[in-house]
Amino acid sequence: MAERVLSQKEIDSVFRNLQNQPGAADPSRRAQPYDFRRPDRIAKEQLRSIHILHENLARSLGSSLSAYLRAYVIVNLVSVEQLSFMEFLQCLPSPTCMVSLGMSQFDNNALLELSPSIVFPVLEMLLGSTKVSPAKIDREITEIEQSILDSVIRIILRDLREAWRQVATIDFNIENFETEPQLLQVLAPNEAVLAISIEVRLGDITGMMNLALPSITVKMLGQKFDQQWTSRRSEATETEQARVLRLIRGASMGLDARLRGPTLSVENLVRLETGDVLMFDYPVDRMLDVSVNGKLKFKGNLAVAGRKRAMQLHTLVTPHD
Repeated sequence: MAERVLSQKEIDSVFRNLQNQPGAADPSRRAQPYDFRRPDRIAKEQLRSIHILHENLARSLGSSLSAYLRAYVIVNLVSVEQLSFMEFLQCLPSPTCMVSLGMSQFDNNALLELSPSIVFPVLEMLLGSTKVSPAKIDREITEIEQSILDSVIRIILRDLREAWRQVATIDFNIENFETEPQLLQVLAPNEAVLAISIEVRLGDITGMMNLALPSITVKMLGQKFDQQWTSRRSEATETEQARVLRLIRGASMGLDARLRGPTLSVENLVRLETGDVLMFDYPVDRMLDVSVNGKLKFKGNLAVAGRKRAMQLHTLVTPHD
């Protein structure tokens, strides 16, 4: 039997018929677009750990700034997300106060940004003002103001270093000041950064503090993040156990010491008369069962404490005993 070879026209007709059948799914529709400008994303477990880490930073920074400025400062973590460096810069106001940060043990740089809405009120307090009012100041920060603000930035970097100490020892140091976001190109535009947004409240004034960390640095610390998160979960468990113990410490419990001897039927019980003798047959040296809320917990012997009967506990009964 000779084999029949299909022509190109017949082959095209077969594919057209398959595509026109109802329910035939186009494979291209299942494909998801991939942006090659974005590197691999950071794992959710690491993002969760980083979120907790910077929540601790916000709490410690609120206390540090309140003590330094002698004013009530509230610091709250707003968001932690991964962006390209270009997207991060586009989210910043212009002009603003930006600081390039060197990181010990790493070749990359981080970026710290303080919005003018909080920078100028802080400068007023550092210059002796006891009360600041919100005012929109749209100008660049001067070199003298940078020198005055240097002490506040060093407090922020100190608390940032302490927060990251749970994962790795990183010394953040000031390398450069800039006021225009587009002029401080410490990273490639398409390089991924971890953007941390923190809200700072000084009285009625609110401003943002933004931190950009290279994602490659976070990925290099991936194993240390996993170890830190695991230890935090174990610590949380121990802390929770201690908290529950404190809550139930004052609770009352019933303690019974029972002499478990032979049983007696109701029929024999009603027949008992005066002078009858019941044989318990319980050795004197046998320990008694001590129950806590109806559950066997200890074994012990009868004792005397002054004029009162007491129970001397000898052994703890475990569920496997």
